[in-house]
Amino acid sequence: MNDTLEFNEIYQEVKGTWNDGRLRFSKQTVVYKNSKTGKVDSIPVPELTQAQWRRVCLGHGIKLCTSTGNIYKYDGFKDTDLEKISEYFKANYKVELIEKDMCVKGWNWGTAKFNGPLLSFEVNESSAFEIPLASVSQCATGKNEVTVEFHQNDDTEVSLMEVRFYVPPTTGDEGSDPVEAFAQNILSKADVIQATGDAVCIFRELQCLTPRGRYDIRIYPTFLHLHGKTFDYKIPYTTVLRLFLLPHKDQRQMFFVISLDPPIKQGQTRYHFLILLFSKEEEINLTLNMNEDEVERRFEGKLHKNMSGFLYEMVSRVMKALVNRKITVPGNFQGHSGAQCITCSYKASSGLLYPLERGFIYVHKPPVHLRFEEISCVNFARGTTTTRSFDFEIETKQGNQYTFSSIEREEYGKLFDFVNAKKLSIKNRGFKEGMKRNDNMYSDSDEDQHDAYLERMKEEGKIREEANDSDDSEGESGEWQLSEYDSKASASESSADDGDSDGDRKKKPTKKATFVKERKPRKKEKKAKDSSAPKRPMSAYMLWLNSSRDHIKSENPGISVTEISKKAGEMWKQLSKEKKEVWDAKAEEAKKEYDRAMREYKDSGGGSSGSSKKERKKKGGKNEEKKKRKSGGGGREKEKERATGNDSFKSREFISSEESSSESDKGKGQKFVYGIETVSFINLVTVTVFFHSIFTGG
Repeated sequence: MNDTLEFNEIYQEVKGTWNDGRLRFSKQTVVYKNSKTGKVDSIPVPELTQAQWRRVCLGHGIKLCTSTGNIYKYDGFKDTDLEKISEYFKANYKVELIEKDMCVKGWNWGTAKFNGPLLSFEVNESSAFEIPLASVSQCATGKNEVTVEFHQNDDTEVSLMEVRFYVPPTTGDEGSDPVEAFAQNILSKADVIQATGDAVCIFRELQCLTPRGRYDIRIYPTFLHLHGKTFDYKIPYTTVLRLFLLPHKDQRQMFFVISLDPPIKQGQTRYHFLILLFSKEEEINLTLNMNEDEVERRFEGKLHKNMSGFLYEMVSRVMKALVNRKITVPGNFQGHSGAQCITCSYKASSGLLYPLERGFIYVHKPPVHLRFEEISCVNFARGTTTTRSFDFEIETKQGNQYTFSSIEREEYGKLFDFVNAKKLSIKNRGFKEGMKRNDNMYSDSDEDQHDAYLERMKEEGKIREEANDSDDSEGESGEWQLSEYDSKASASESSADDGDSDGDRKKKPTKKATFVKERKPRKKEKKAKDSSAPKRPMSAYMLWLNSSRDHIKSENPGISVTEISKKAGEMWKQLSKEKKEVWDAKAEEAKKEYDRAMREYKDSGGGSSGSSKKERKKKGGKNEEKKKRKSGGGGREKEKERATGNDSFKSREFISSEESSSESDKGKGQKFVYGIETVSFINLVTVTVFFHSIFTGG
């Protein structure tokens, strides 16, 4: 048998919500670690007195009782785990795992038993339900009635507000009220804050960052009382998770951070952290409101009646003794400036990021604490606004992402080494080698180092510049083509210009302009409906719908047209195959009847009018083309007559713009596409060469 047993996804009920975690049975201790808060419950094996196996809402659960009066319940086990756990308990704990059934009769009368921190309601000696008294926030009494109210948890969608117990009058000892006795048993174990005595000590006018303001902190044996000018807060020590003592980057101030779960509330605002700011040089003389024997007996040398020292040391020392939690301080990390923190920004607010031995904590607005075990990976990203800084991104296993931006480049190497030493997963591990190629990696010159990100940005810039140059060159080539065919240039001058331009293009190559073929928009002609033509046959569904429409209306009075279609579709889907075949046969007969009627309609000359119209359109189009050709020939004769004179030759586009446009409408040419007016050049070249050959005798 193994020395340990481990189970994942084991749930523990905390103030009305289920928190998952990991449970481990070992020969010395039983350890449960909460996945959400990281809180650890450790139960020494010699203290175990009883173990029960029960059927609960989340499968099966274990209830462990200790000699100190504490009870621990863990749910989420499988039925097959019973045998394995039972054998382990017998072999290592000398405790038998007893199976006990819960009462499921649903009776609302029974016996209330107080078993340590639990109130058990039993029916026929079987537990119906149990109430953790630590979840009770208030207890009120009435005539033969006790009302129990509970703490509310923000993480739960549905919360139990209160439970009322009817306590029947008894003929017991005279003078004892059973209702008051029942209420006192609840209040003795309930998490109810009662300031019954004097404060152990008081710290005056302490600066608090969250919640913001100056508060008098009164230290009571079971809770912490913050008294401000506007608000008061009472914080039970049972809600304190962790304590942090963090030095400020200026080395003149100290942060004292108290992590809370559940958080303190002010309206809709939740404060998960209490952050106090102290000056390092401020000192205090502190006297506890207790005699020396009581201080020695209660705190076992951790505190003394009279103490003196720095203010932040006194506050942290008192809190550590009362809360019984260790104080977390920064580890071995040191930044570029020698400080144990890094200046950065989170959610547009500047603050300090502290790399700890087991996590990161950011102060102060808003405070963030991330444990290494809940971190999935980290990422080092280039700053978005400048190359003088970088961003540090943290992704958790729950899918949340935290980005700490505007970190100075000088902190990169120290932070990377720290993350690498803690064996955290790094997304862009190759980024560091490029950054640390030489000793002067953080100099102002980017040319002295290899930066893959910078090179990629430069390449993208070159591509954009080339794209802009190509647009400019296309515009220039378009202008050159327009000037080549100047209206006042003669044939000889135009040929000479062609030669010069060819020479220029050999000297300085220019990019070719792209050609796009002209596409005429297709006009869809609407087909004219012939009223005398036979109507198309209906489908099987439409035939069935026409016959069933009245029936649907009668069964659903006031139904709309759209609802009729929806209802008919559902009914058609549910129709049997045999009934559908009947309507399919009717649709087939209707189709045959339509085909027969269509043949008779065509034989009688129906549908010929549409074709005759199309033929007339085609004939009309051919006649128009012949007219245009004749007019084009006349234009050429006129050009010949003009050419016999002394006038210089003009390109055809200035002689008859209508004729050139008619030629271009045929779609034979190609067009340059620019942001200016679209001009057809290929047809102009053809016309120019044609007339040039006539007058030169070519």
